[in-house]
Amino acid sequence: MKKLKQYQYERYAILCQLVYANQEVEKPDYLEKYHQVDLFDTNGRVSVRVLWVDNKKEAIVVFRGSLGLDDWLSSLFCLPVKVNYALPVKYHVLWGVKRLLNRKVYLNNHQSGQPKTLMEGLAEICEPLIANGKRLSFVGHSSGGSVACLVADWLFQQYPKAIKRVVTFGQPATGLINFKRHYQLENKTYRICCEFDIVTFMPPLPFLYWHVGKMLWLNDDQIYENIPPHVRLGKSLQSWLLRPFTYHYMSKYIRHKGLFDKH
Repeated sequence: MKKLKQYQYERYAILCQLVYANQEVEKPDYLEKYHQVDLFDTNGRVSVRVLWVDNKKEAIVVFRGSLGLDDWLSSLFCLPVKVNYALPVKYHVLWGVKRLLNRKVYLNNHQSGQPKTLMEGLAEICEPLIANGKRLSFVGHSSGGSVACLVADWLFQQYPKAIKRVVTFGQPATGLINFKRHYQLENKTYRICCEFDIVTFMPPLPFLYWHVGKMLWLNDDQIYENIPPHVRLGKSLQSWLLRPFTYHYMSKYIRHKGLFDKH
């Protein structure tokens, strides 16, 4: 597994923050060069954003996380459900993640034309990019990270050479052990956790729901790799017992971009 560089981390983190509406973050000049296509949910909110530059090989698919009470409540619902999506195997994921995966989306303009499933909308955007030689990086924050893993795995079945990497920020566990065993992008997936981000310990059901990929924990101005959850939880509780939820916001992840020069 290659290391994630600072410029890659910073770019992905900023794109994750920008996919949320009304985020006050300075947009770097280099982002002006990107083509951009958005998929909107039925409430008119950006759900997924796809970006690319003509003379670069990489296209970036960014998934928004939970936004609004309905998203949060569904994310907290810990019932496992089966997914297939014409894959050769079936596995179980969080009910809330499947709900996000099944949502209806509109291409570019809210309620313009017929709604599509998230998979249909992404296929319409990504397949021409793949045909033009682009390799896709999937990025997501919170539950959007779980959706990024599932969509990347789905496209990998069809275009194995077209998937570059998966990077998630503050992601809860996605599925049961059968998902972890069949996930095909283990060596291309980076799961970034920031200090005591309580969502990264969700669902609170040890040995039932599992994470995938390489975990990078940003804490005390250092990067720790694949720290066991109970060790990370213990260290986090010592320092940040009174402020768990503040470390879930993308601005906190962006603060740590300088660590990737040392990693």
